[in-house]
Amino acid sequence: MSTSSSPSNGPASPSHDAPRWLVRLFSRIIAARWIIIALYALVLPPAAWFAARVQQDNAIERLIATSDTDYVKTREFEKIFGSGEFAVLLAEADDPFAPAVLERLDKLERALKEIPRVEPNSALSIYRRAKAGFDPTPEQSEALRKFVSGTKLFQDQGLAGDGYLAIALILDVHSSQERRETLAAVRRAIEATGGDGAPLKTLRQVGQPYVNIYLDEDMQKTGPKYFGMFAAFIIGLCLFLYRSARTLAAFLITLGVSIALAMGYIGLTGGVLTIVSPMVPMTILVTTTATLVYLQSRFVERPADRSVDEHQVFSFANKWLACTASVFATAVGFAALVVSSIQPIRQMGVWVAVGLALSYIVCFTLFPALQKILKTPTAIEQKVAAAWFVRLTEALPRWSYRYRWPLVLGSIVLSFAGGVALFGLPGVVKPMRLLTDPVEYINSGSRLYADTKAIEAKMPGLSITEVWLKGGVGSVSEPDALKGFQAFHEALVADPEVGAAIGPTTILRMMQYLGGAGDAFPKDAEALDELAGTLESLAPVDPLLGRFVQKNGLGQTHFTVMSKATEHEAFKRLEASIDKHWKAAAEANPALREFELRTVGMAPLQARVSQSLVPTLVESFELTVGIIFVTFLVVFRSGAARLMAMIPSLFAILVMFGIMRICGMTLNVATILIASTVLGTSENDQIHFFYHFQEGRKEGSVEQALRHTLFVSGRAIFFATLINAGGFVAFGMADLPPIRQFGILSAVAFVLSMIADFTALPAALWLVFRTKPDAEPSPAKEHGRTPAAS
Repeated sequence: MSTSSSPSNGPASPSHDAPRWLVRLFSRIIAARWIIIALYALVLPPAAWFAARVQQDNAIERLIATSDTDYVKTREFEKIFGSGEFAVLLAEADDPFAPAVLERLDKLERALKEIPRVEPNSALSIYRRAKAGFDPTPEQSEALRKFVSGTKLFQDQGLAGDGYLAIALILDVHSSQERRETLAAVRRAIEATGGDGAPLKTLRQVGQPYVNIYLDEDMQKTGPKYFGMFAAFIIGLCLFLYRSARTLAAFLITLGVSIALAMGYIGLTGGVLTIVSPMVPMTILVTTTATLVYLQSRFVERPADRSVDEHQVFSFANKWLACTASVFATAVGFAALVVSSIQPIRQMGVWVAVGLALSYIVCFTLFPALQKILKTPTAIEQKVAAAWFVRLTEALPRWSYRYRWPLVLGSIVLSFAGGVALFGLPGVVKPMRLLTDPVEYINSGSRLYADTKAIEAKMPGLSITEVWLKGGVGSVSEPDALKGFQAFHEALVADPEVGAAIGPTTILRMMQYLGGAGDAFPKDAEALDELAGTLESLAPVDPLLGRFVQKNGLGQTHFTVMSKATEHEAFKRLEASIDKHWKAAAEANPALREFELRTVGMAPLQARVSQSLVPTLVESFELTVGIIFVTFLVVFRSGAARLMAMIPSLFAILVMFGIMRICGMTLNVATILIASTVLGTSENDQIHFFYHFQEGRKEGSVEQALRHTLFVSGRAIFFATLINAGGFVAFGMADLPPIRQFGILSAVAFVLSMIADFTALPAALWLVFRTKPDAEPSPAKEHGRTPAAS
């Protein structure tokens, strides 16, 4: 890529040390260029069609594997008591019982009841059923006020409070499309009945369905922007670097075909993109682009005494092993994610691995064909940029020798500090926290985020945990069992970990209250028998009671526990409290001992699965390290090279985690993937570095080998890093904090890895080989070459 190539570099054999079969292979590929173009022209349309079929679903619950034991239990629970996603509409007003406010809410509830898959519930709807109707007159509005304030049941459930009335929504949705359609209908109903304008102060809309839709809409809106920015970056960099529209065309066509084939594979296999999936096409694009830079950069360095055809075969044969090893290590490294128990993570690993394999084939078949057909120029026909790098290759080896100890020791200290930031130090520093609250995945400046935080401060909680109790036939309606259920309920609501609890006795007490008998749970045996009879008669026909008691057999029931828990540790504490209170209630009430308690629900399950990202991704990272090390073992004969080749990537990853800790960032579903992504992508640079270092060591000293390495691959490493960083920094424009942090931190890690390539790595080589710079520069070194560079 420099402007220094000249005939003085001397003639060289096109094959260099490449096997003859490689020379024959690339000669035949270039000769069959029109056949190759025709084959890709046939494959591209169906690939694009399948790629267009790929759907997006960013719901956090997509992280849960359908084979997960707790997931299976939750689905079994839902078959008995019904399923649905929980959302809340919270109407705030100076006086929520004013007739104008109630008129607005009455119209809204009636509109909501007409929407398929929506089941609204509120203090107003309960009153309407109890009194056979409601009109927002001053008299009935005052009657409703007394009705709601006459018991704590509504406040305990979060349906009413100081300055607000709430409408709880159960959405019977089971796909992203159903969720989107249903919430769109809810929004239309809200707008049609006055929105959040006067007499309301505001109408807040929150809940997991809204978070899922927010994630979906944001990714669909911003996804094209990411890739548009990357395309603009590639165009600008390619024109700056090679100064050739024909080279740019070859790059863009190769990249377009590569990503079409990769996304076509995802569509063919029925894949659905999730919140972690934007990394898939971007990782394929940046890795493929980096490979093209390595190939094109070798191609443009044509000596004047070598023909273009000879040099094209030479450049592909010369870079084949390094590119093959780097793509293989990257692909298998991502494939190591299959050890994860989280399906989207496994899919991401497989998709990237397959995509890289396909792009590898495209790079070594379509790209040379395009080079020949488009007649992409070498540095002799068209001067290329970055000739200044030649001057850097002159100074860098000796500079790295002079500061070898500070560079090596400094990188070790920074890496250790980053490791402490990530894993902690017992008794001194806590490990980095993993964020699993889905609300924190959305923009803190959004209306949804503000509404969620406001409601969390007012209501007993938005996280739902179900306490599933399984007994024998008829066991739920036994008077002694009801007495025990009430004792369990009272213990739950008194626990600080619990915001509210709703169970069968809650519904029965509400029925008592509606009948004018007050909301106190009966104490005497006769009243308990009567309550049990009410349960037996109404359970099969009352929809609300049917949501809490098994209709046929009366052998199962459940308590819905609302809490502010969002992190896995908080759910564990909540589960421990539930278990403790149940054991105490069963000890005091023998009728409960036949019931089996199970804690289920999507909220605690999502938190647990998100928490499991840590061990599964640590395991996959270790496997990735092992695979890359084996790759180095095969490619490099030097034992020192095998160990040191991974220094820049590990340094970059650990220092990046240190930066996260300093900036107050936490691990999340996106940032926890950075380690595997950066290691799998940046090790390409180290493979090319050491491949050419060994090439230079065959006939030269350490200094000569370093000069040769920096001349042949240094600028390619530099610009490949710019591509990697530029591609991922596009995610820094994302609205979602996890995606934004992933993009920025990945870009930082790539730059750190490159800095280590040019500083700590050469410094470590000086120490390992225990040698000094050459006494006098040789003529070959003045051109940045050794004989091996030809």
